[in-house]
Amino acid sequence: MRRLLTVSAILALCAASPALSQTTSTPQAVAAAQAAFTLAPLPYAHEALSPVIDAETMRIHHGRHHQAYVNALNGAVASTPALQGKSLDAILSEVSRHPAVVRNNAGGHYNHTLFWTLMAAPGLGGAPSPKLLAQINKDFGSLDAFKKAFETAGLQRFGSGWAWLIWSEGKLRVVSTPYQDNPLMDDAPVKGAPILANDVWEHAYYLKHQNNRGAYLSGWWQVVNWNKANALFDAAAR
Repeated sequence: MRRLLTVSAILALCAASPALSQTTSTPQAVAAAQAAFTLAPLPYAHEALSPVIDAETMRIHHGRHHQAYVNALNGAVASTPALQGKSLDAILSEVSRHPAVVRNNAGGHYNHTLFWTLMAAPGLGGAPSPKLLAQINKDFGSLDAFKKAFETAGLQRFGSGWAWLIWSEGKLRVVSTPYQDNPLMDDAPVKGAPILANDVWEHAYYLKHQNNRGAYLSGWWQVVNWNKANALFDAAAR
């Protein structure tokens, strides 16, 4: 578990923010304010991922969907003493103990914060490092075979969810999770450190691709930020 927390710490997912007014001074309110989460700006312009993902999708996905997860998570933290003062890592590590509102919104905040960093404008995301590529070849046979497995995981996810490349028990694995679940959760069927993640909720691609999830998944490789994936792999597999 320590290694998984190190990976998410690299992402700097949890940021303190004074979410309550300065006139609020009860101990619970102060604790909730210290634990509040915020939505970080995108690391690129809304139109940067075009033509794979259009600017309007990015505005809605980041500014409305992700913001809604942050708001709901902060509401759950403020009303739940057991959550106050805990990092996002800590919440995910015990998420099975908490109500669905915590699971869905803590997962939504983590997943999206990671997702934005795993994309870059076409031509700027680099390539798999020699170390990561060697591991991909070892565990999948080739980069193309890995991409096919990853796309298949996304295509076969019924309804909404995510496709993941994770480092788990000394090897790379492709897995899929429903809704806003992720491989860091304490009750994940397959646990591991995220290396790549793709959002296959319809709101991630519908304005551009309508119901053609396959076109979104195959086009997504044009905007993958391999530089970030390389760093995550180095941190997880050292």
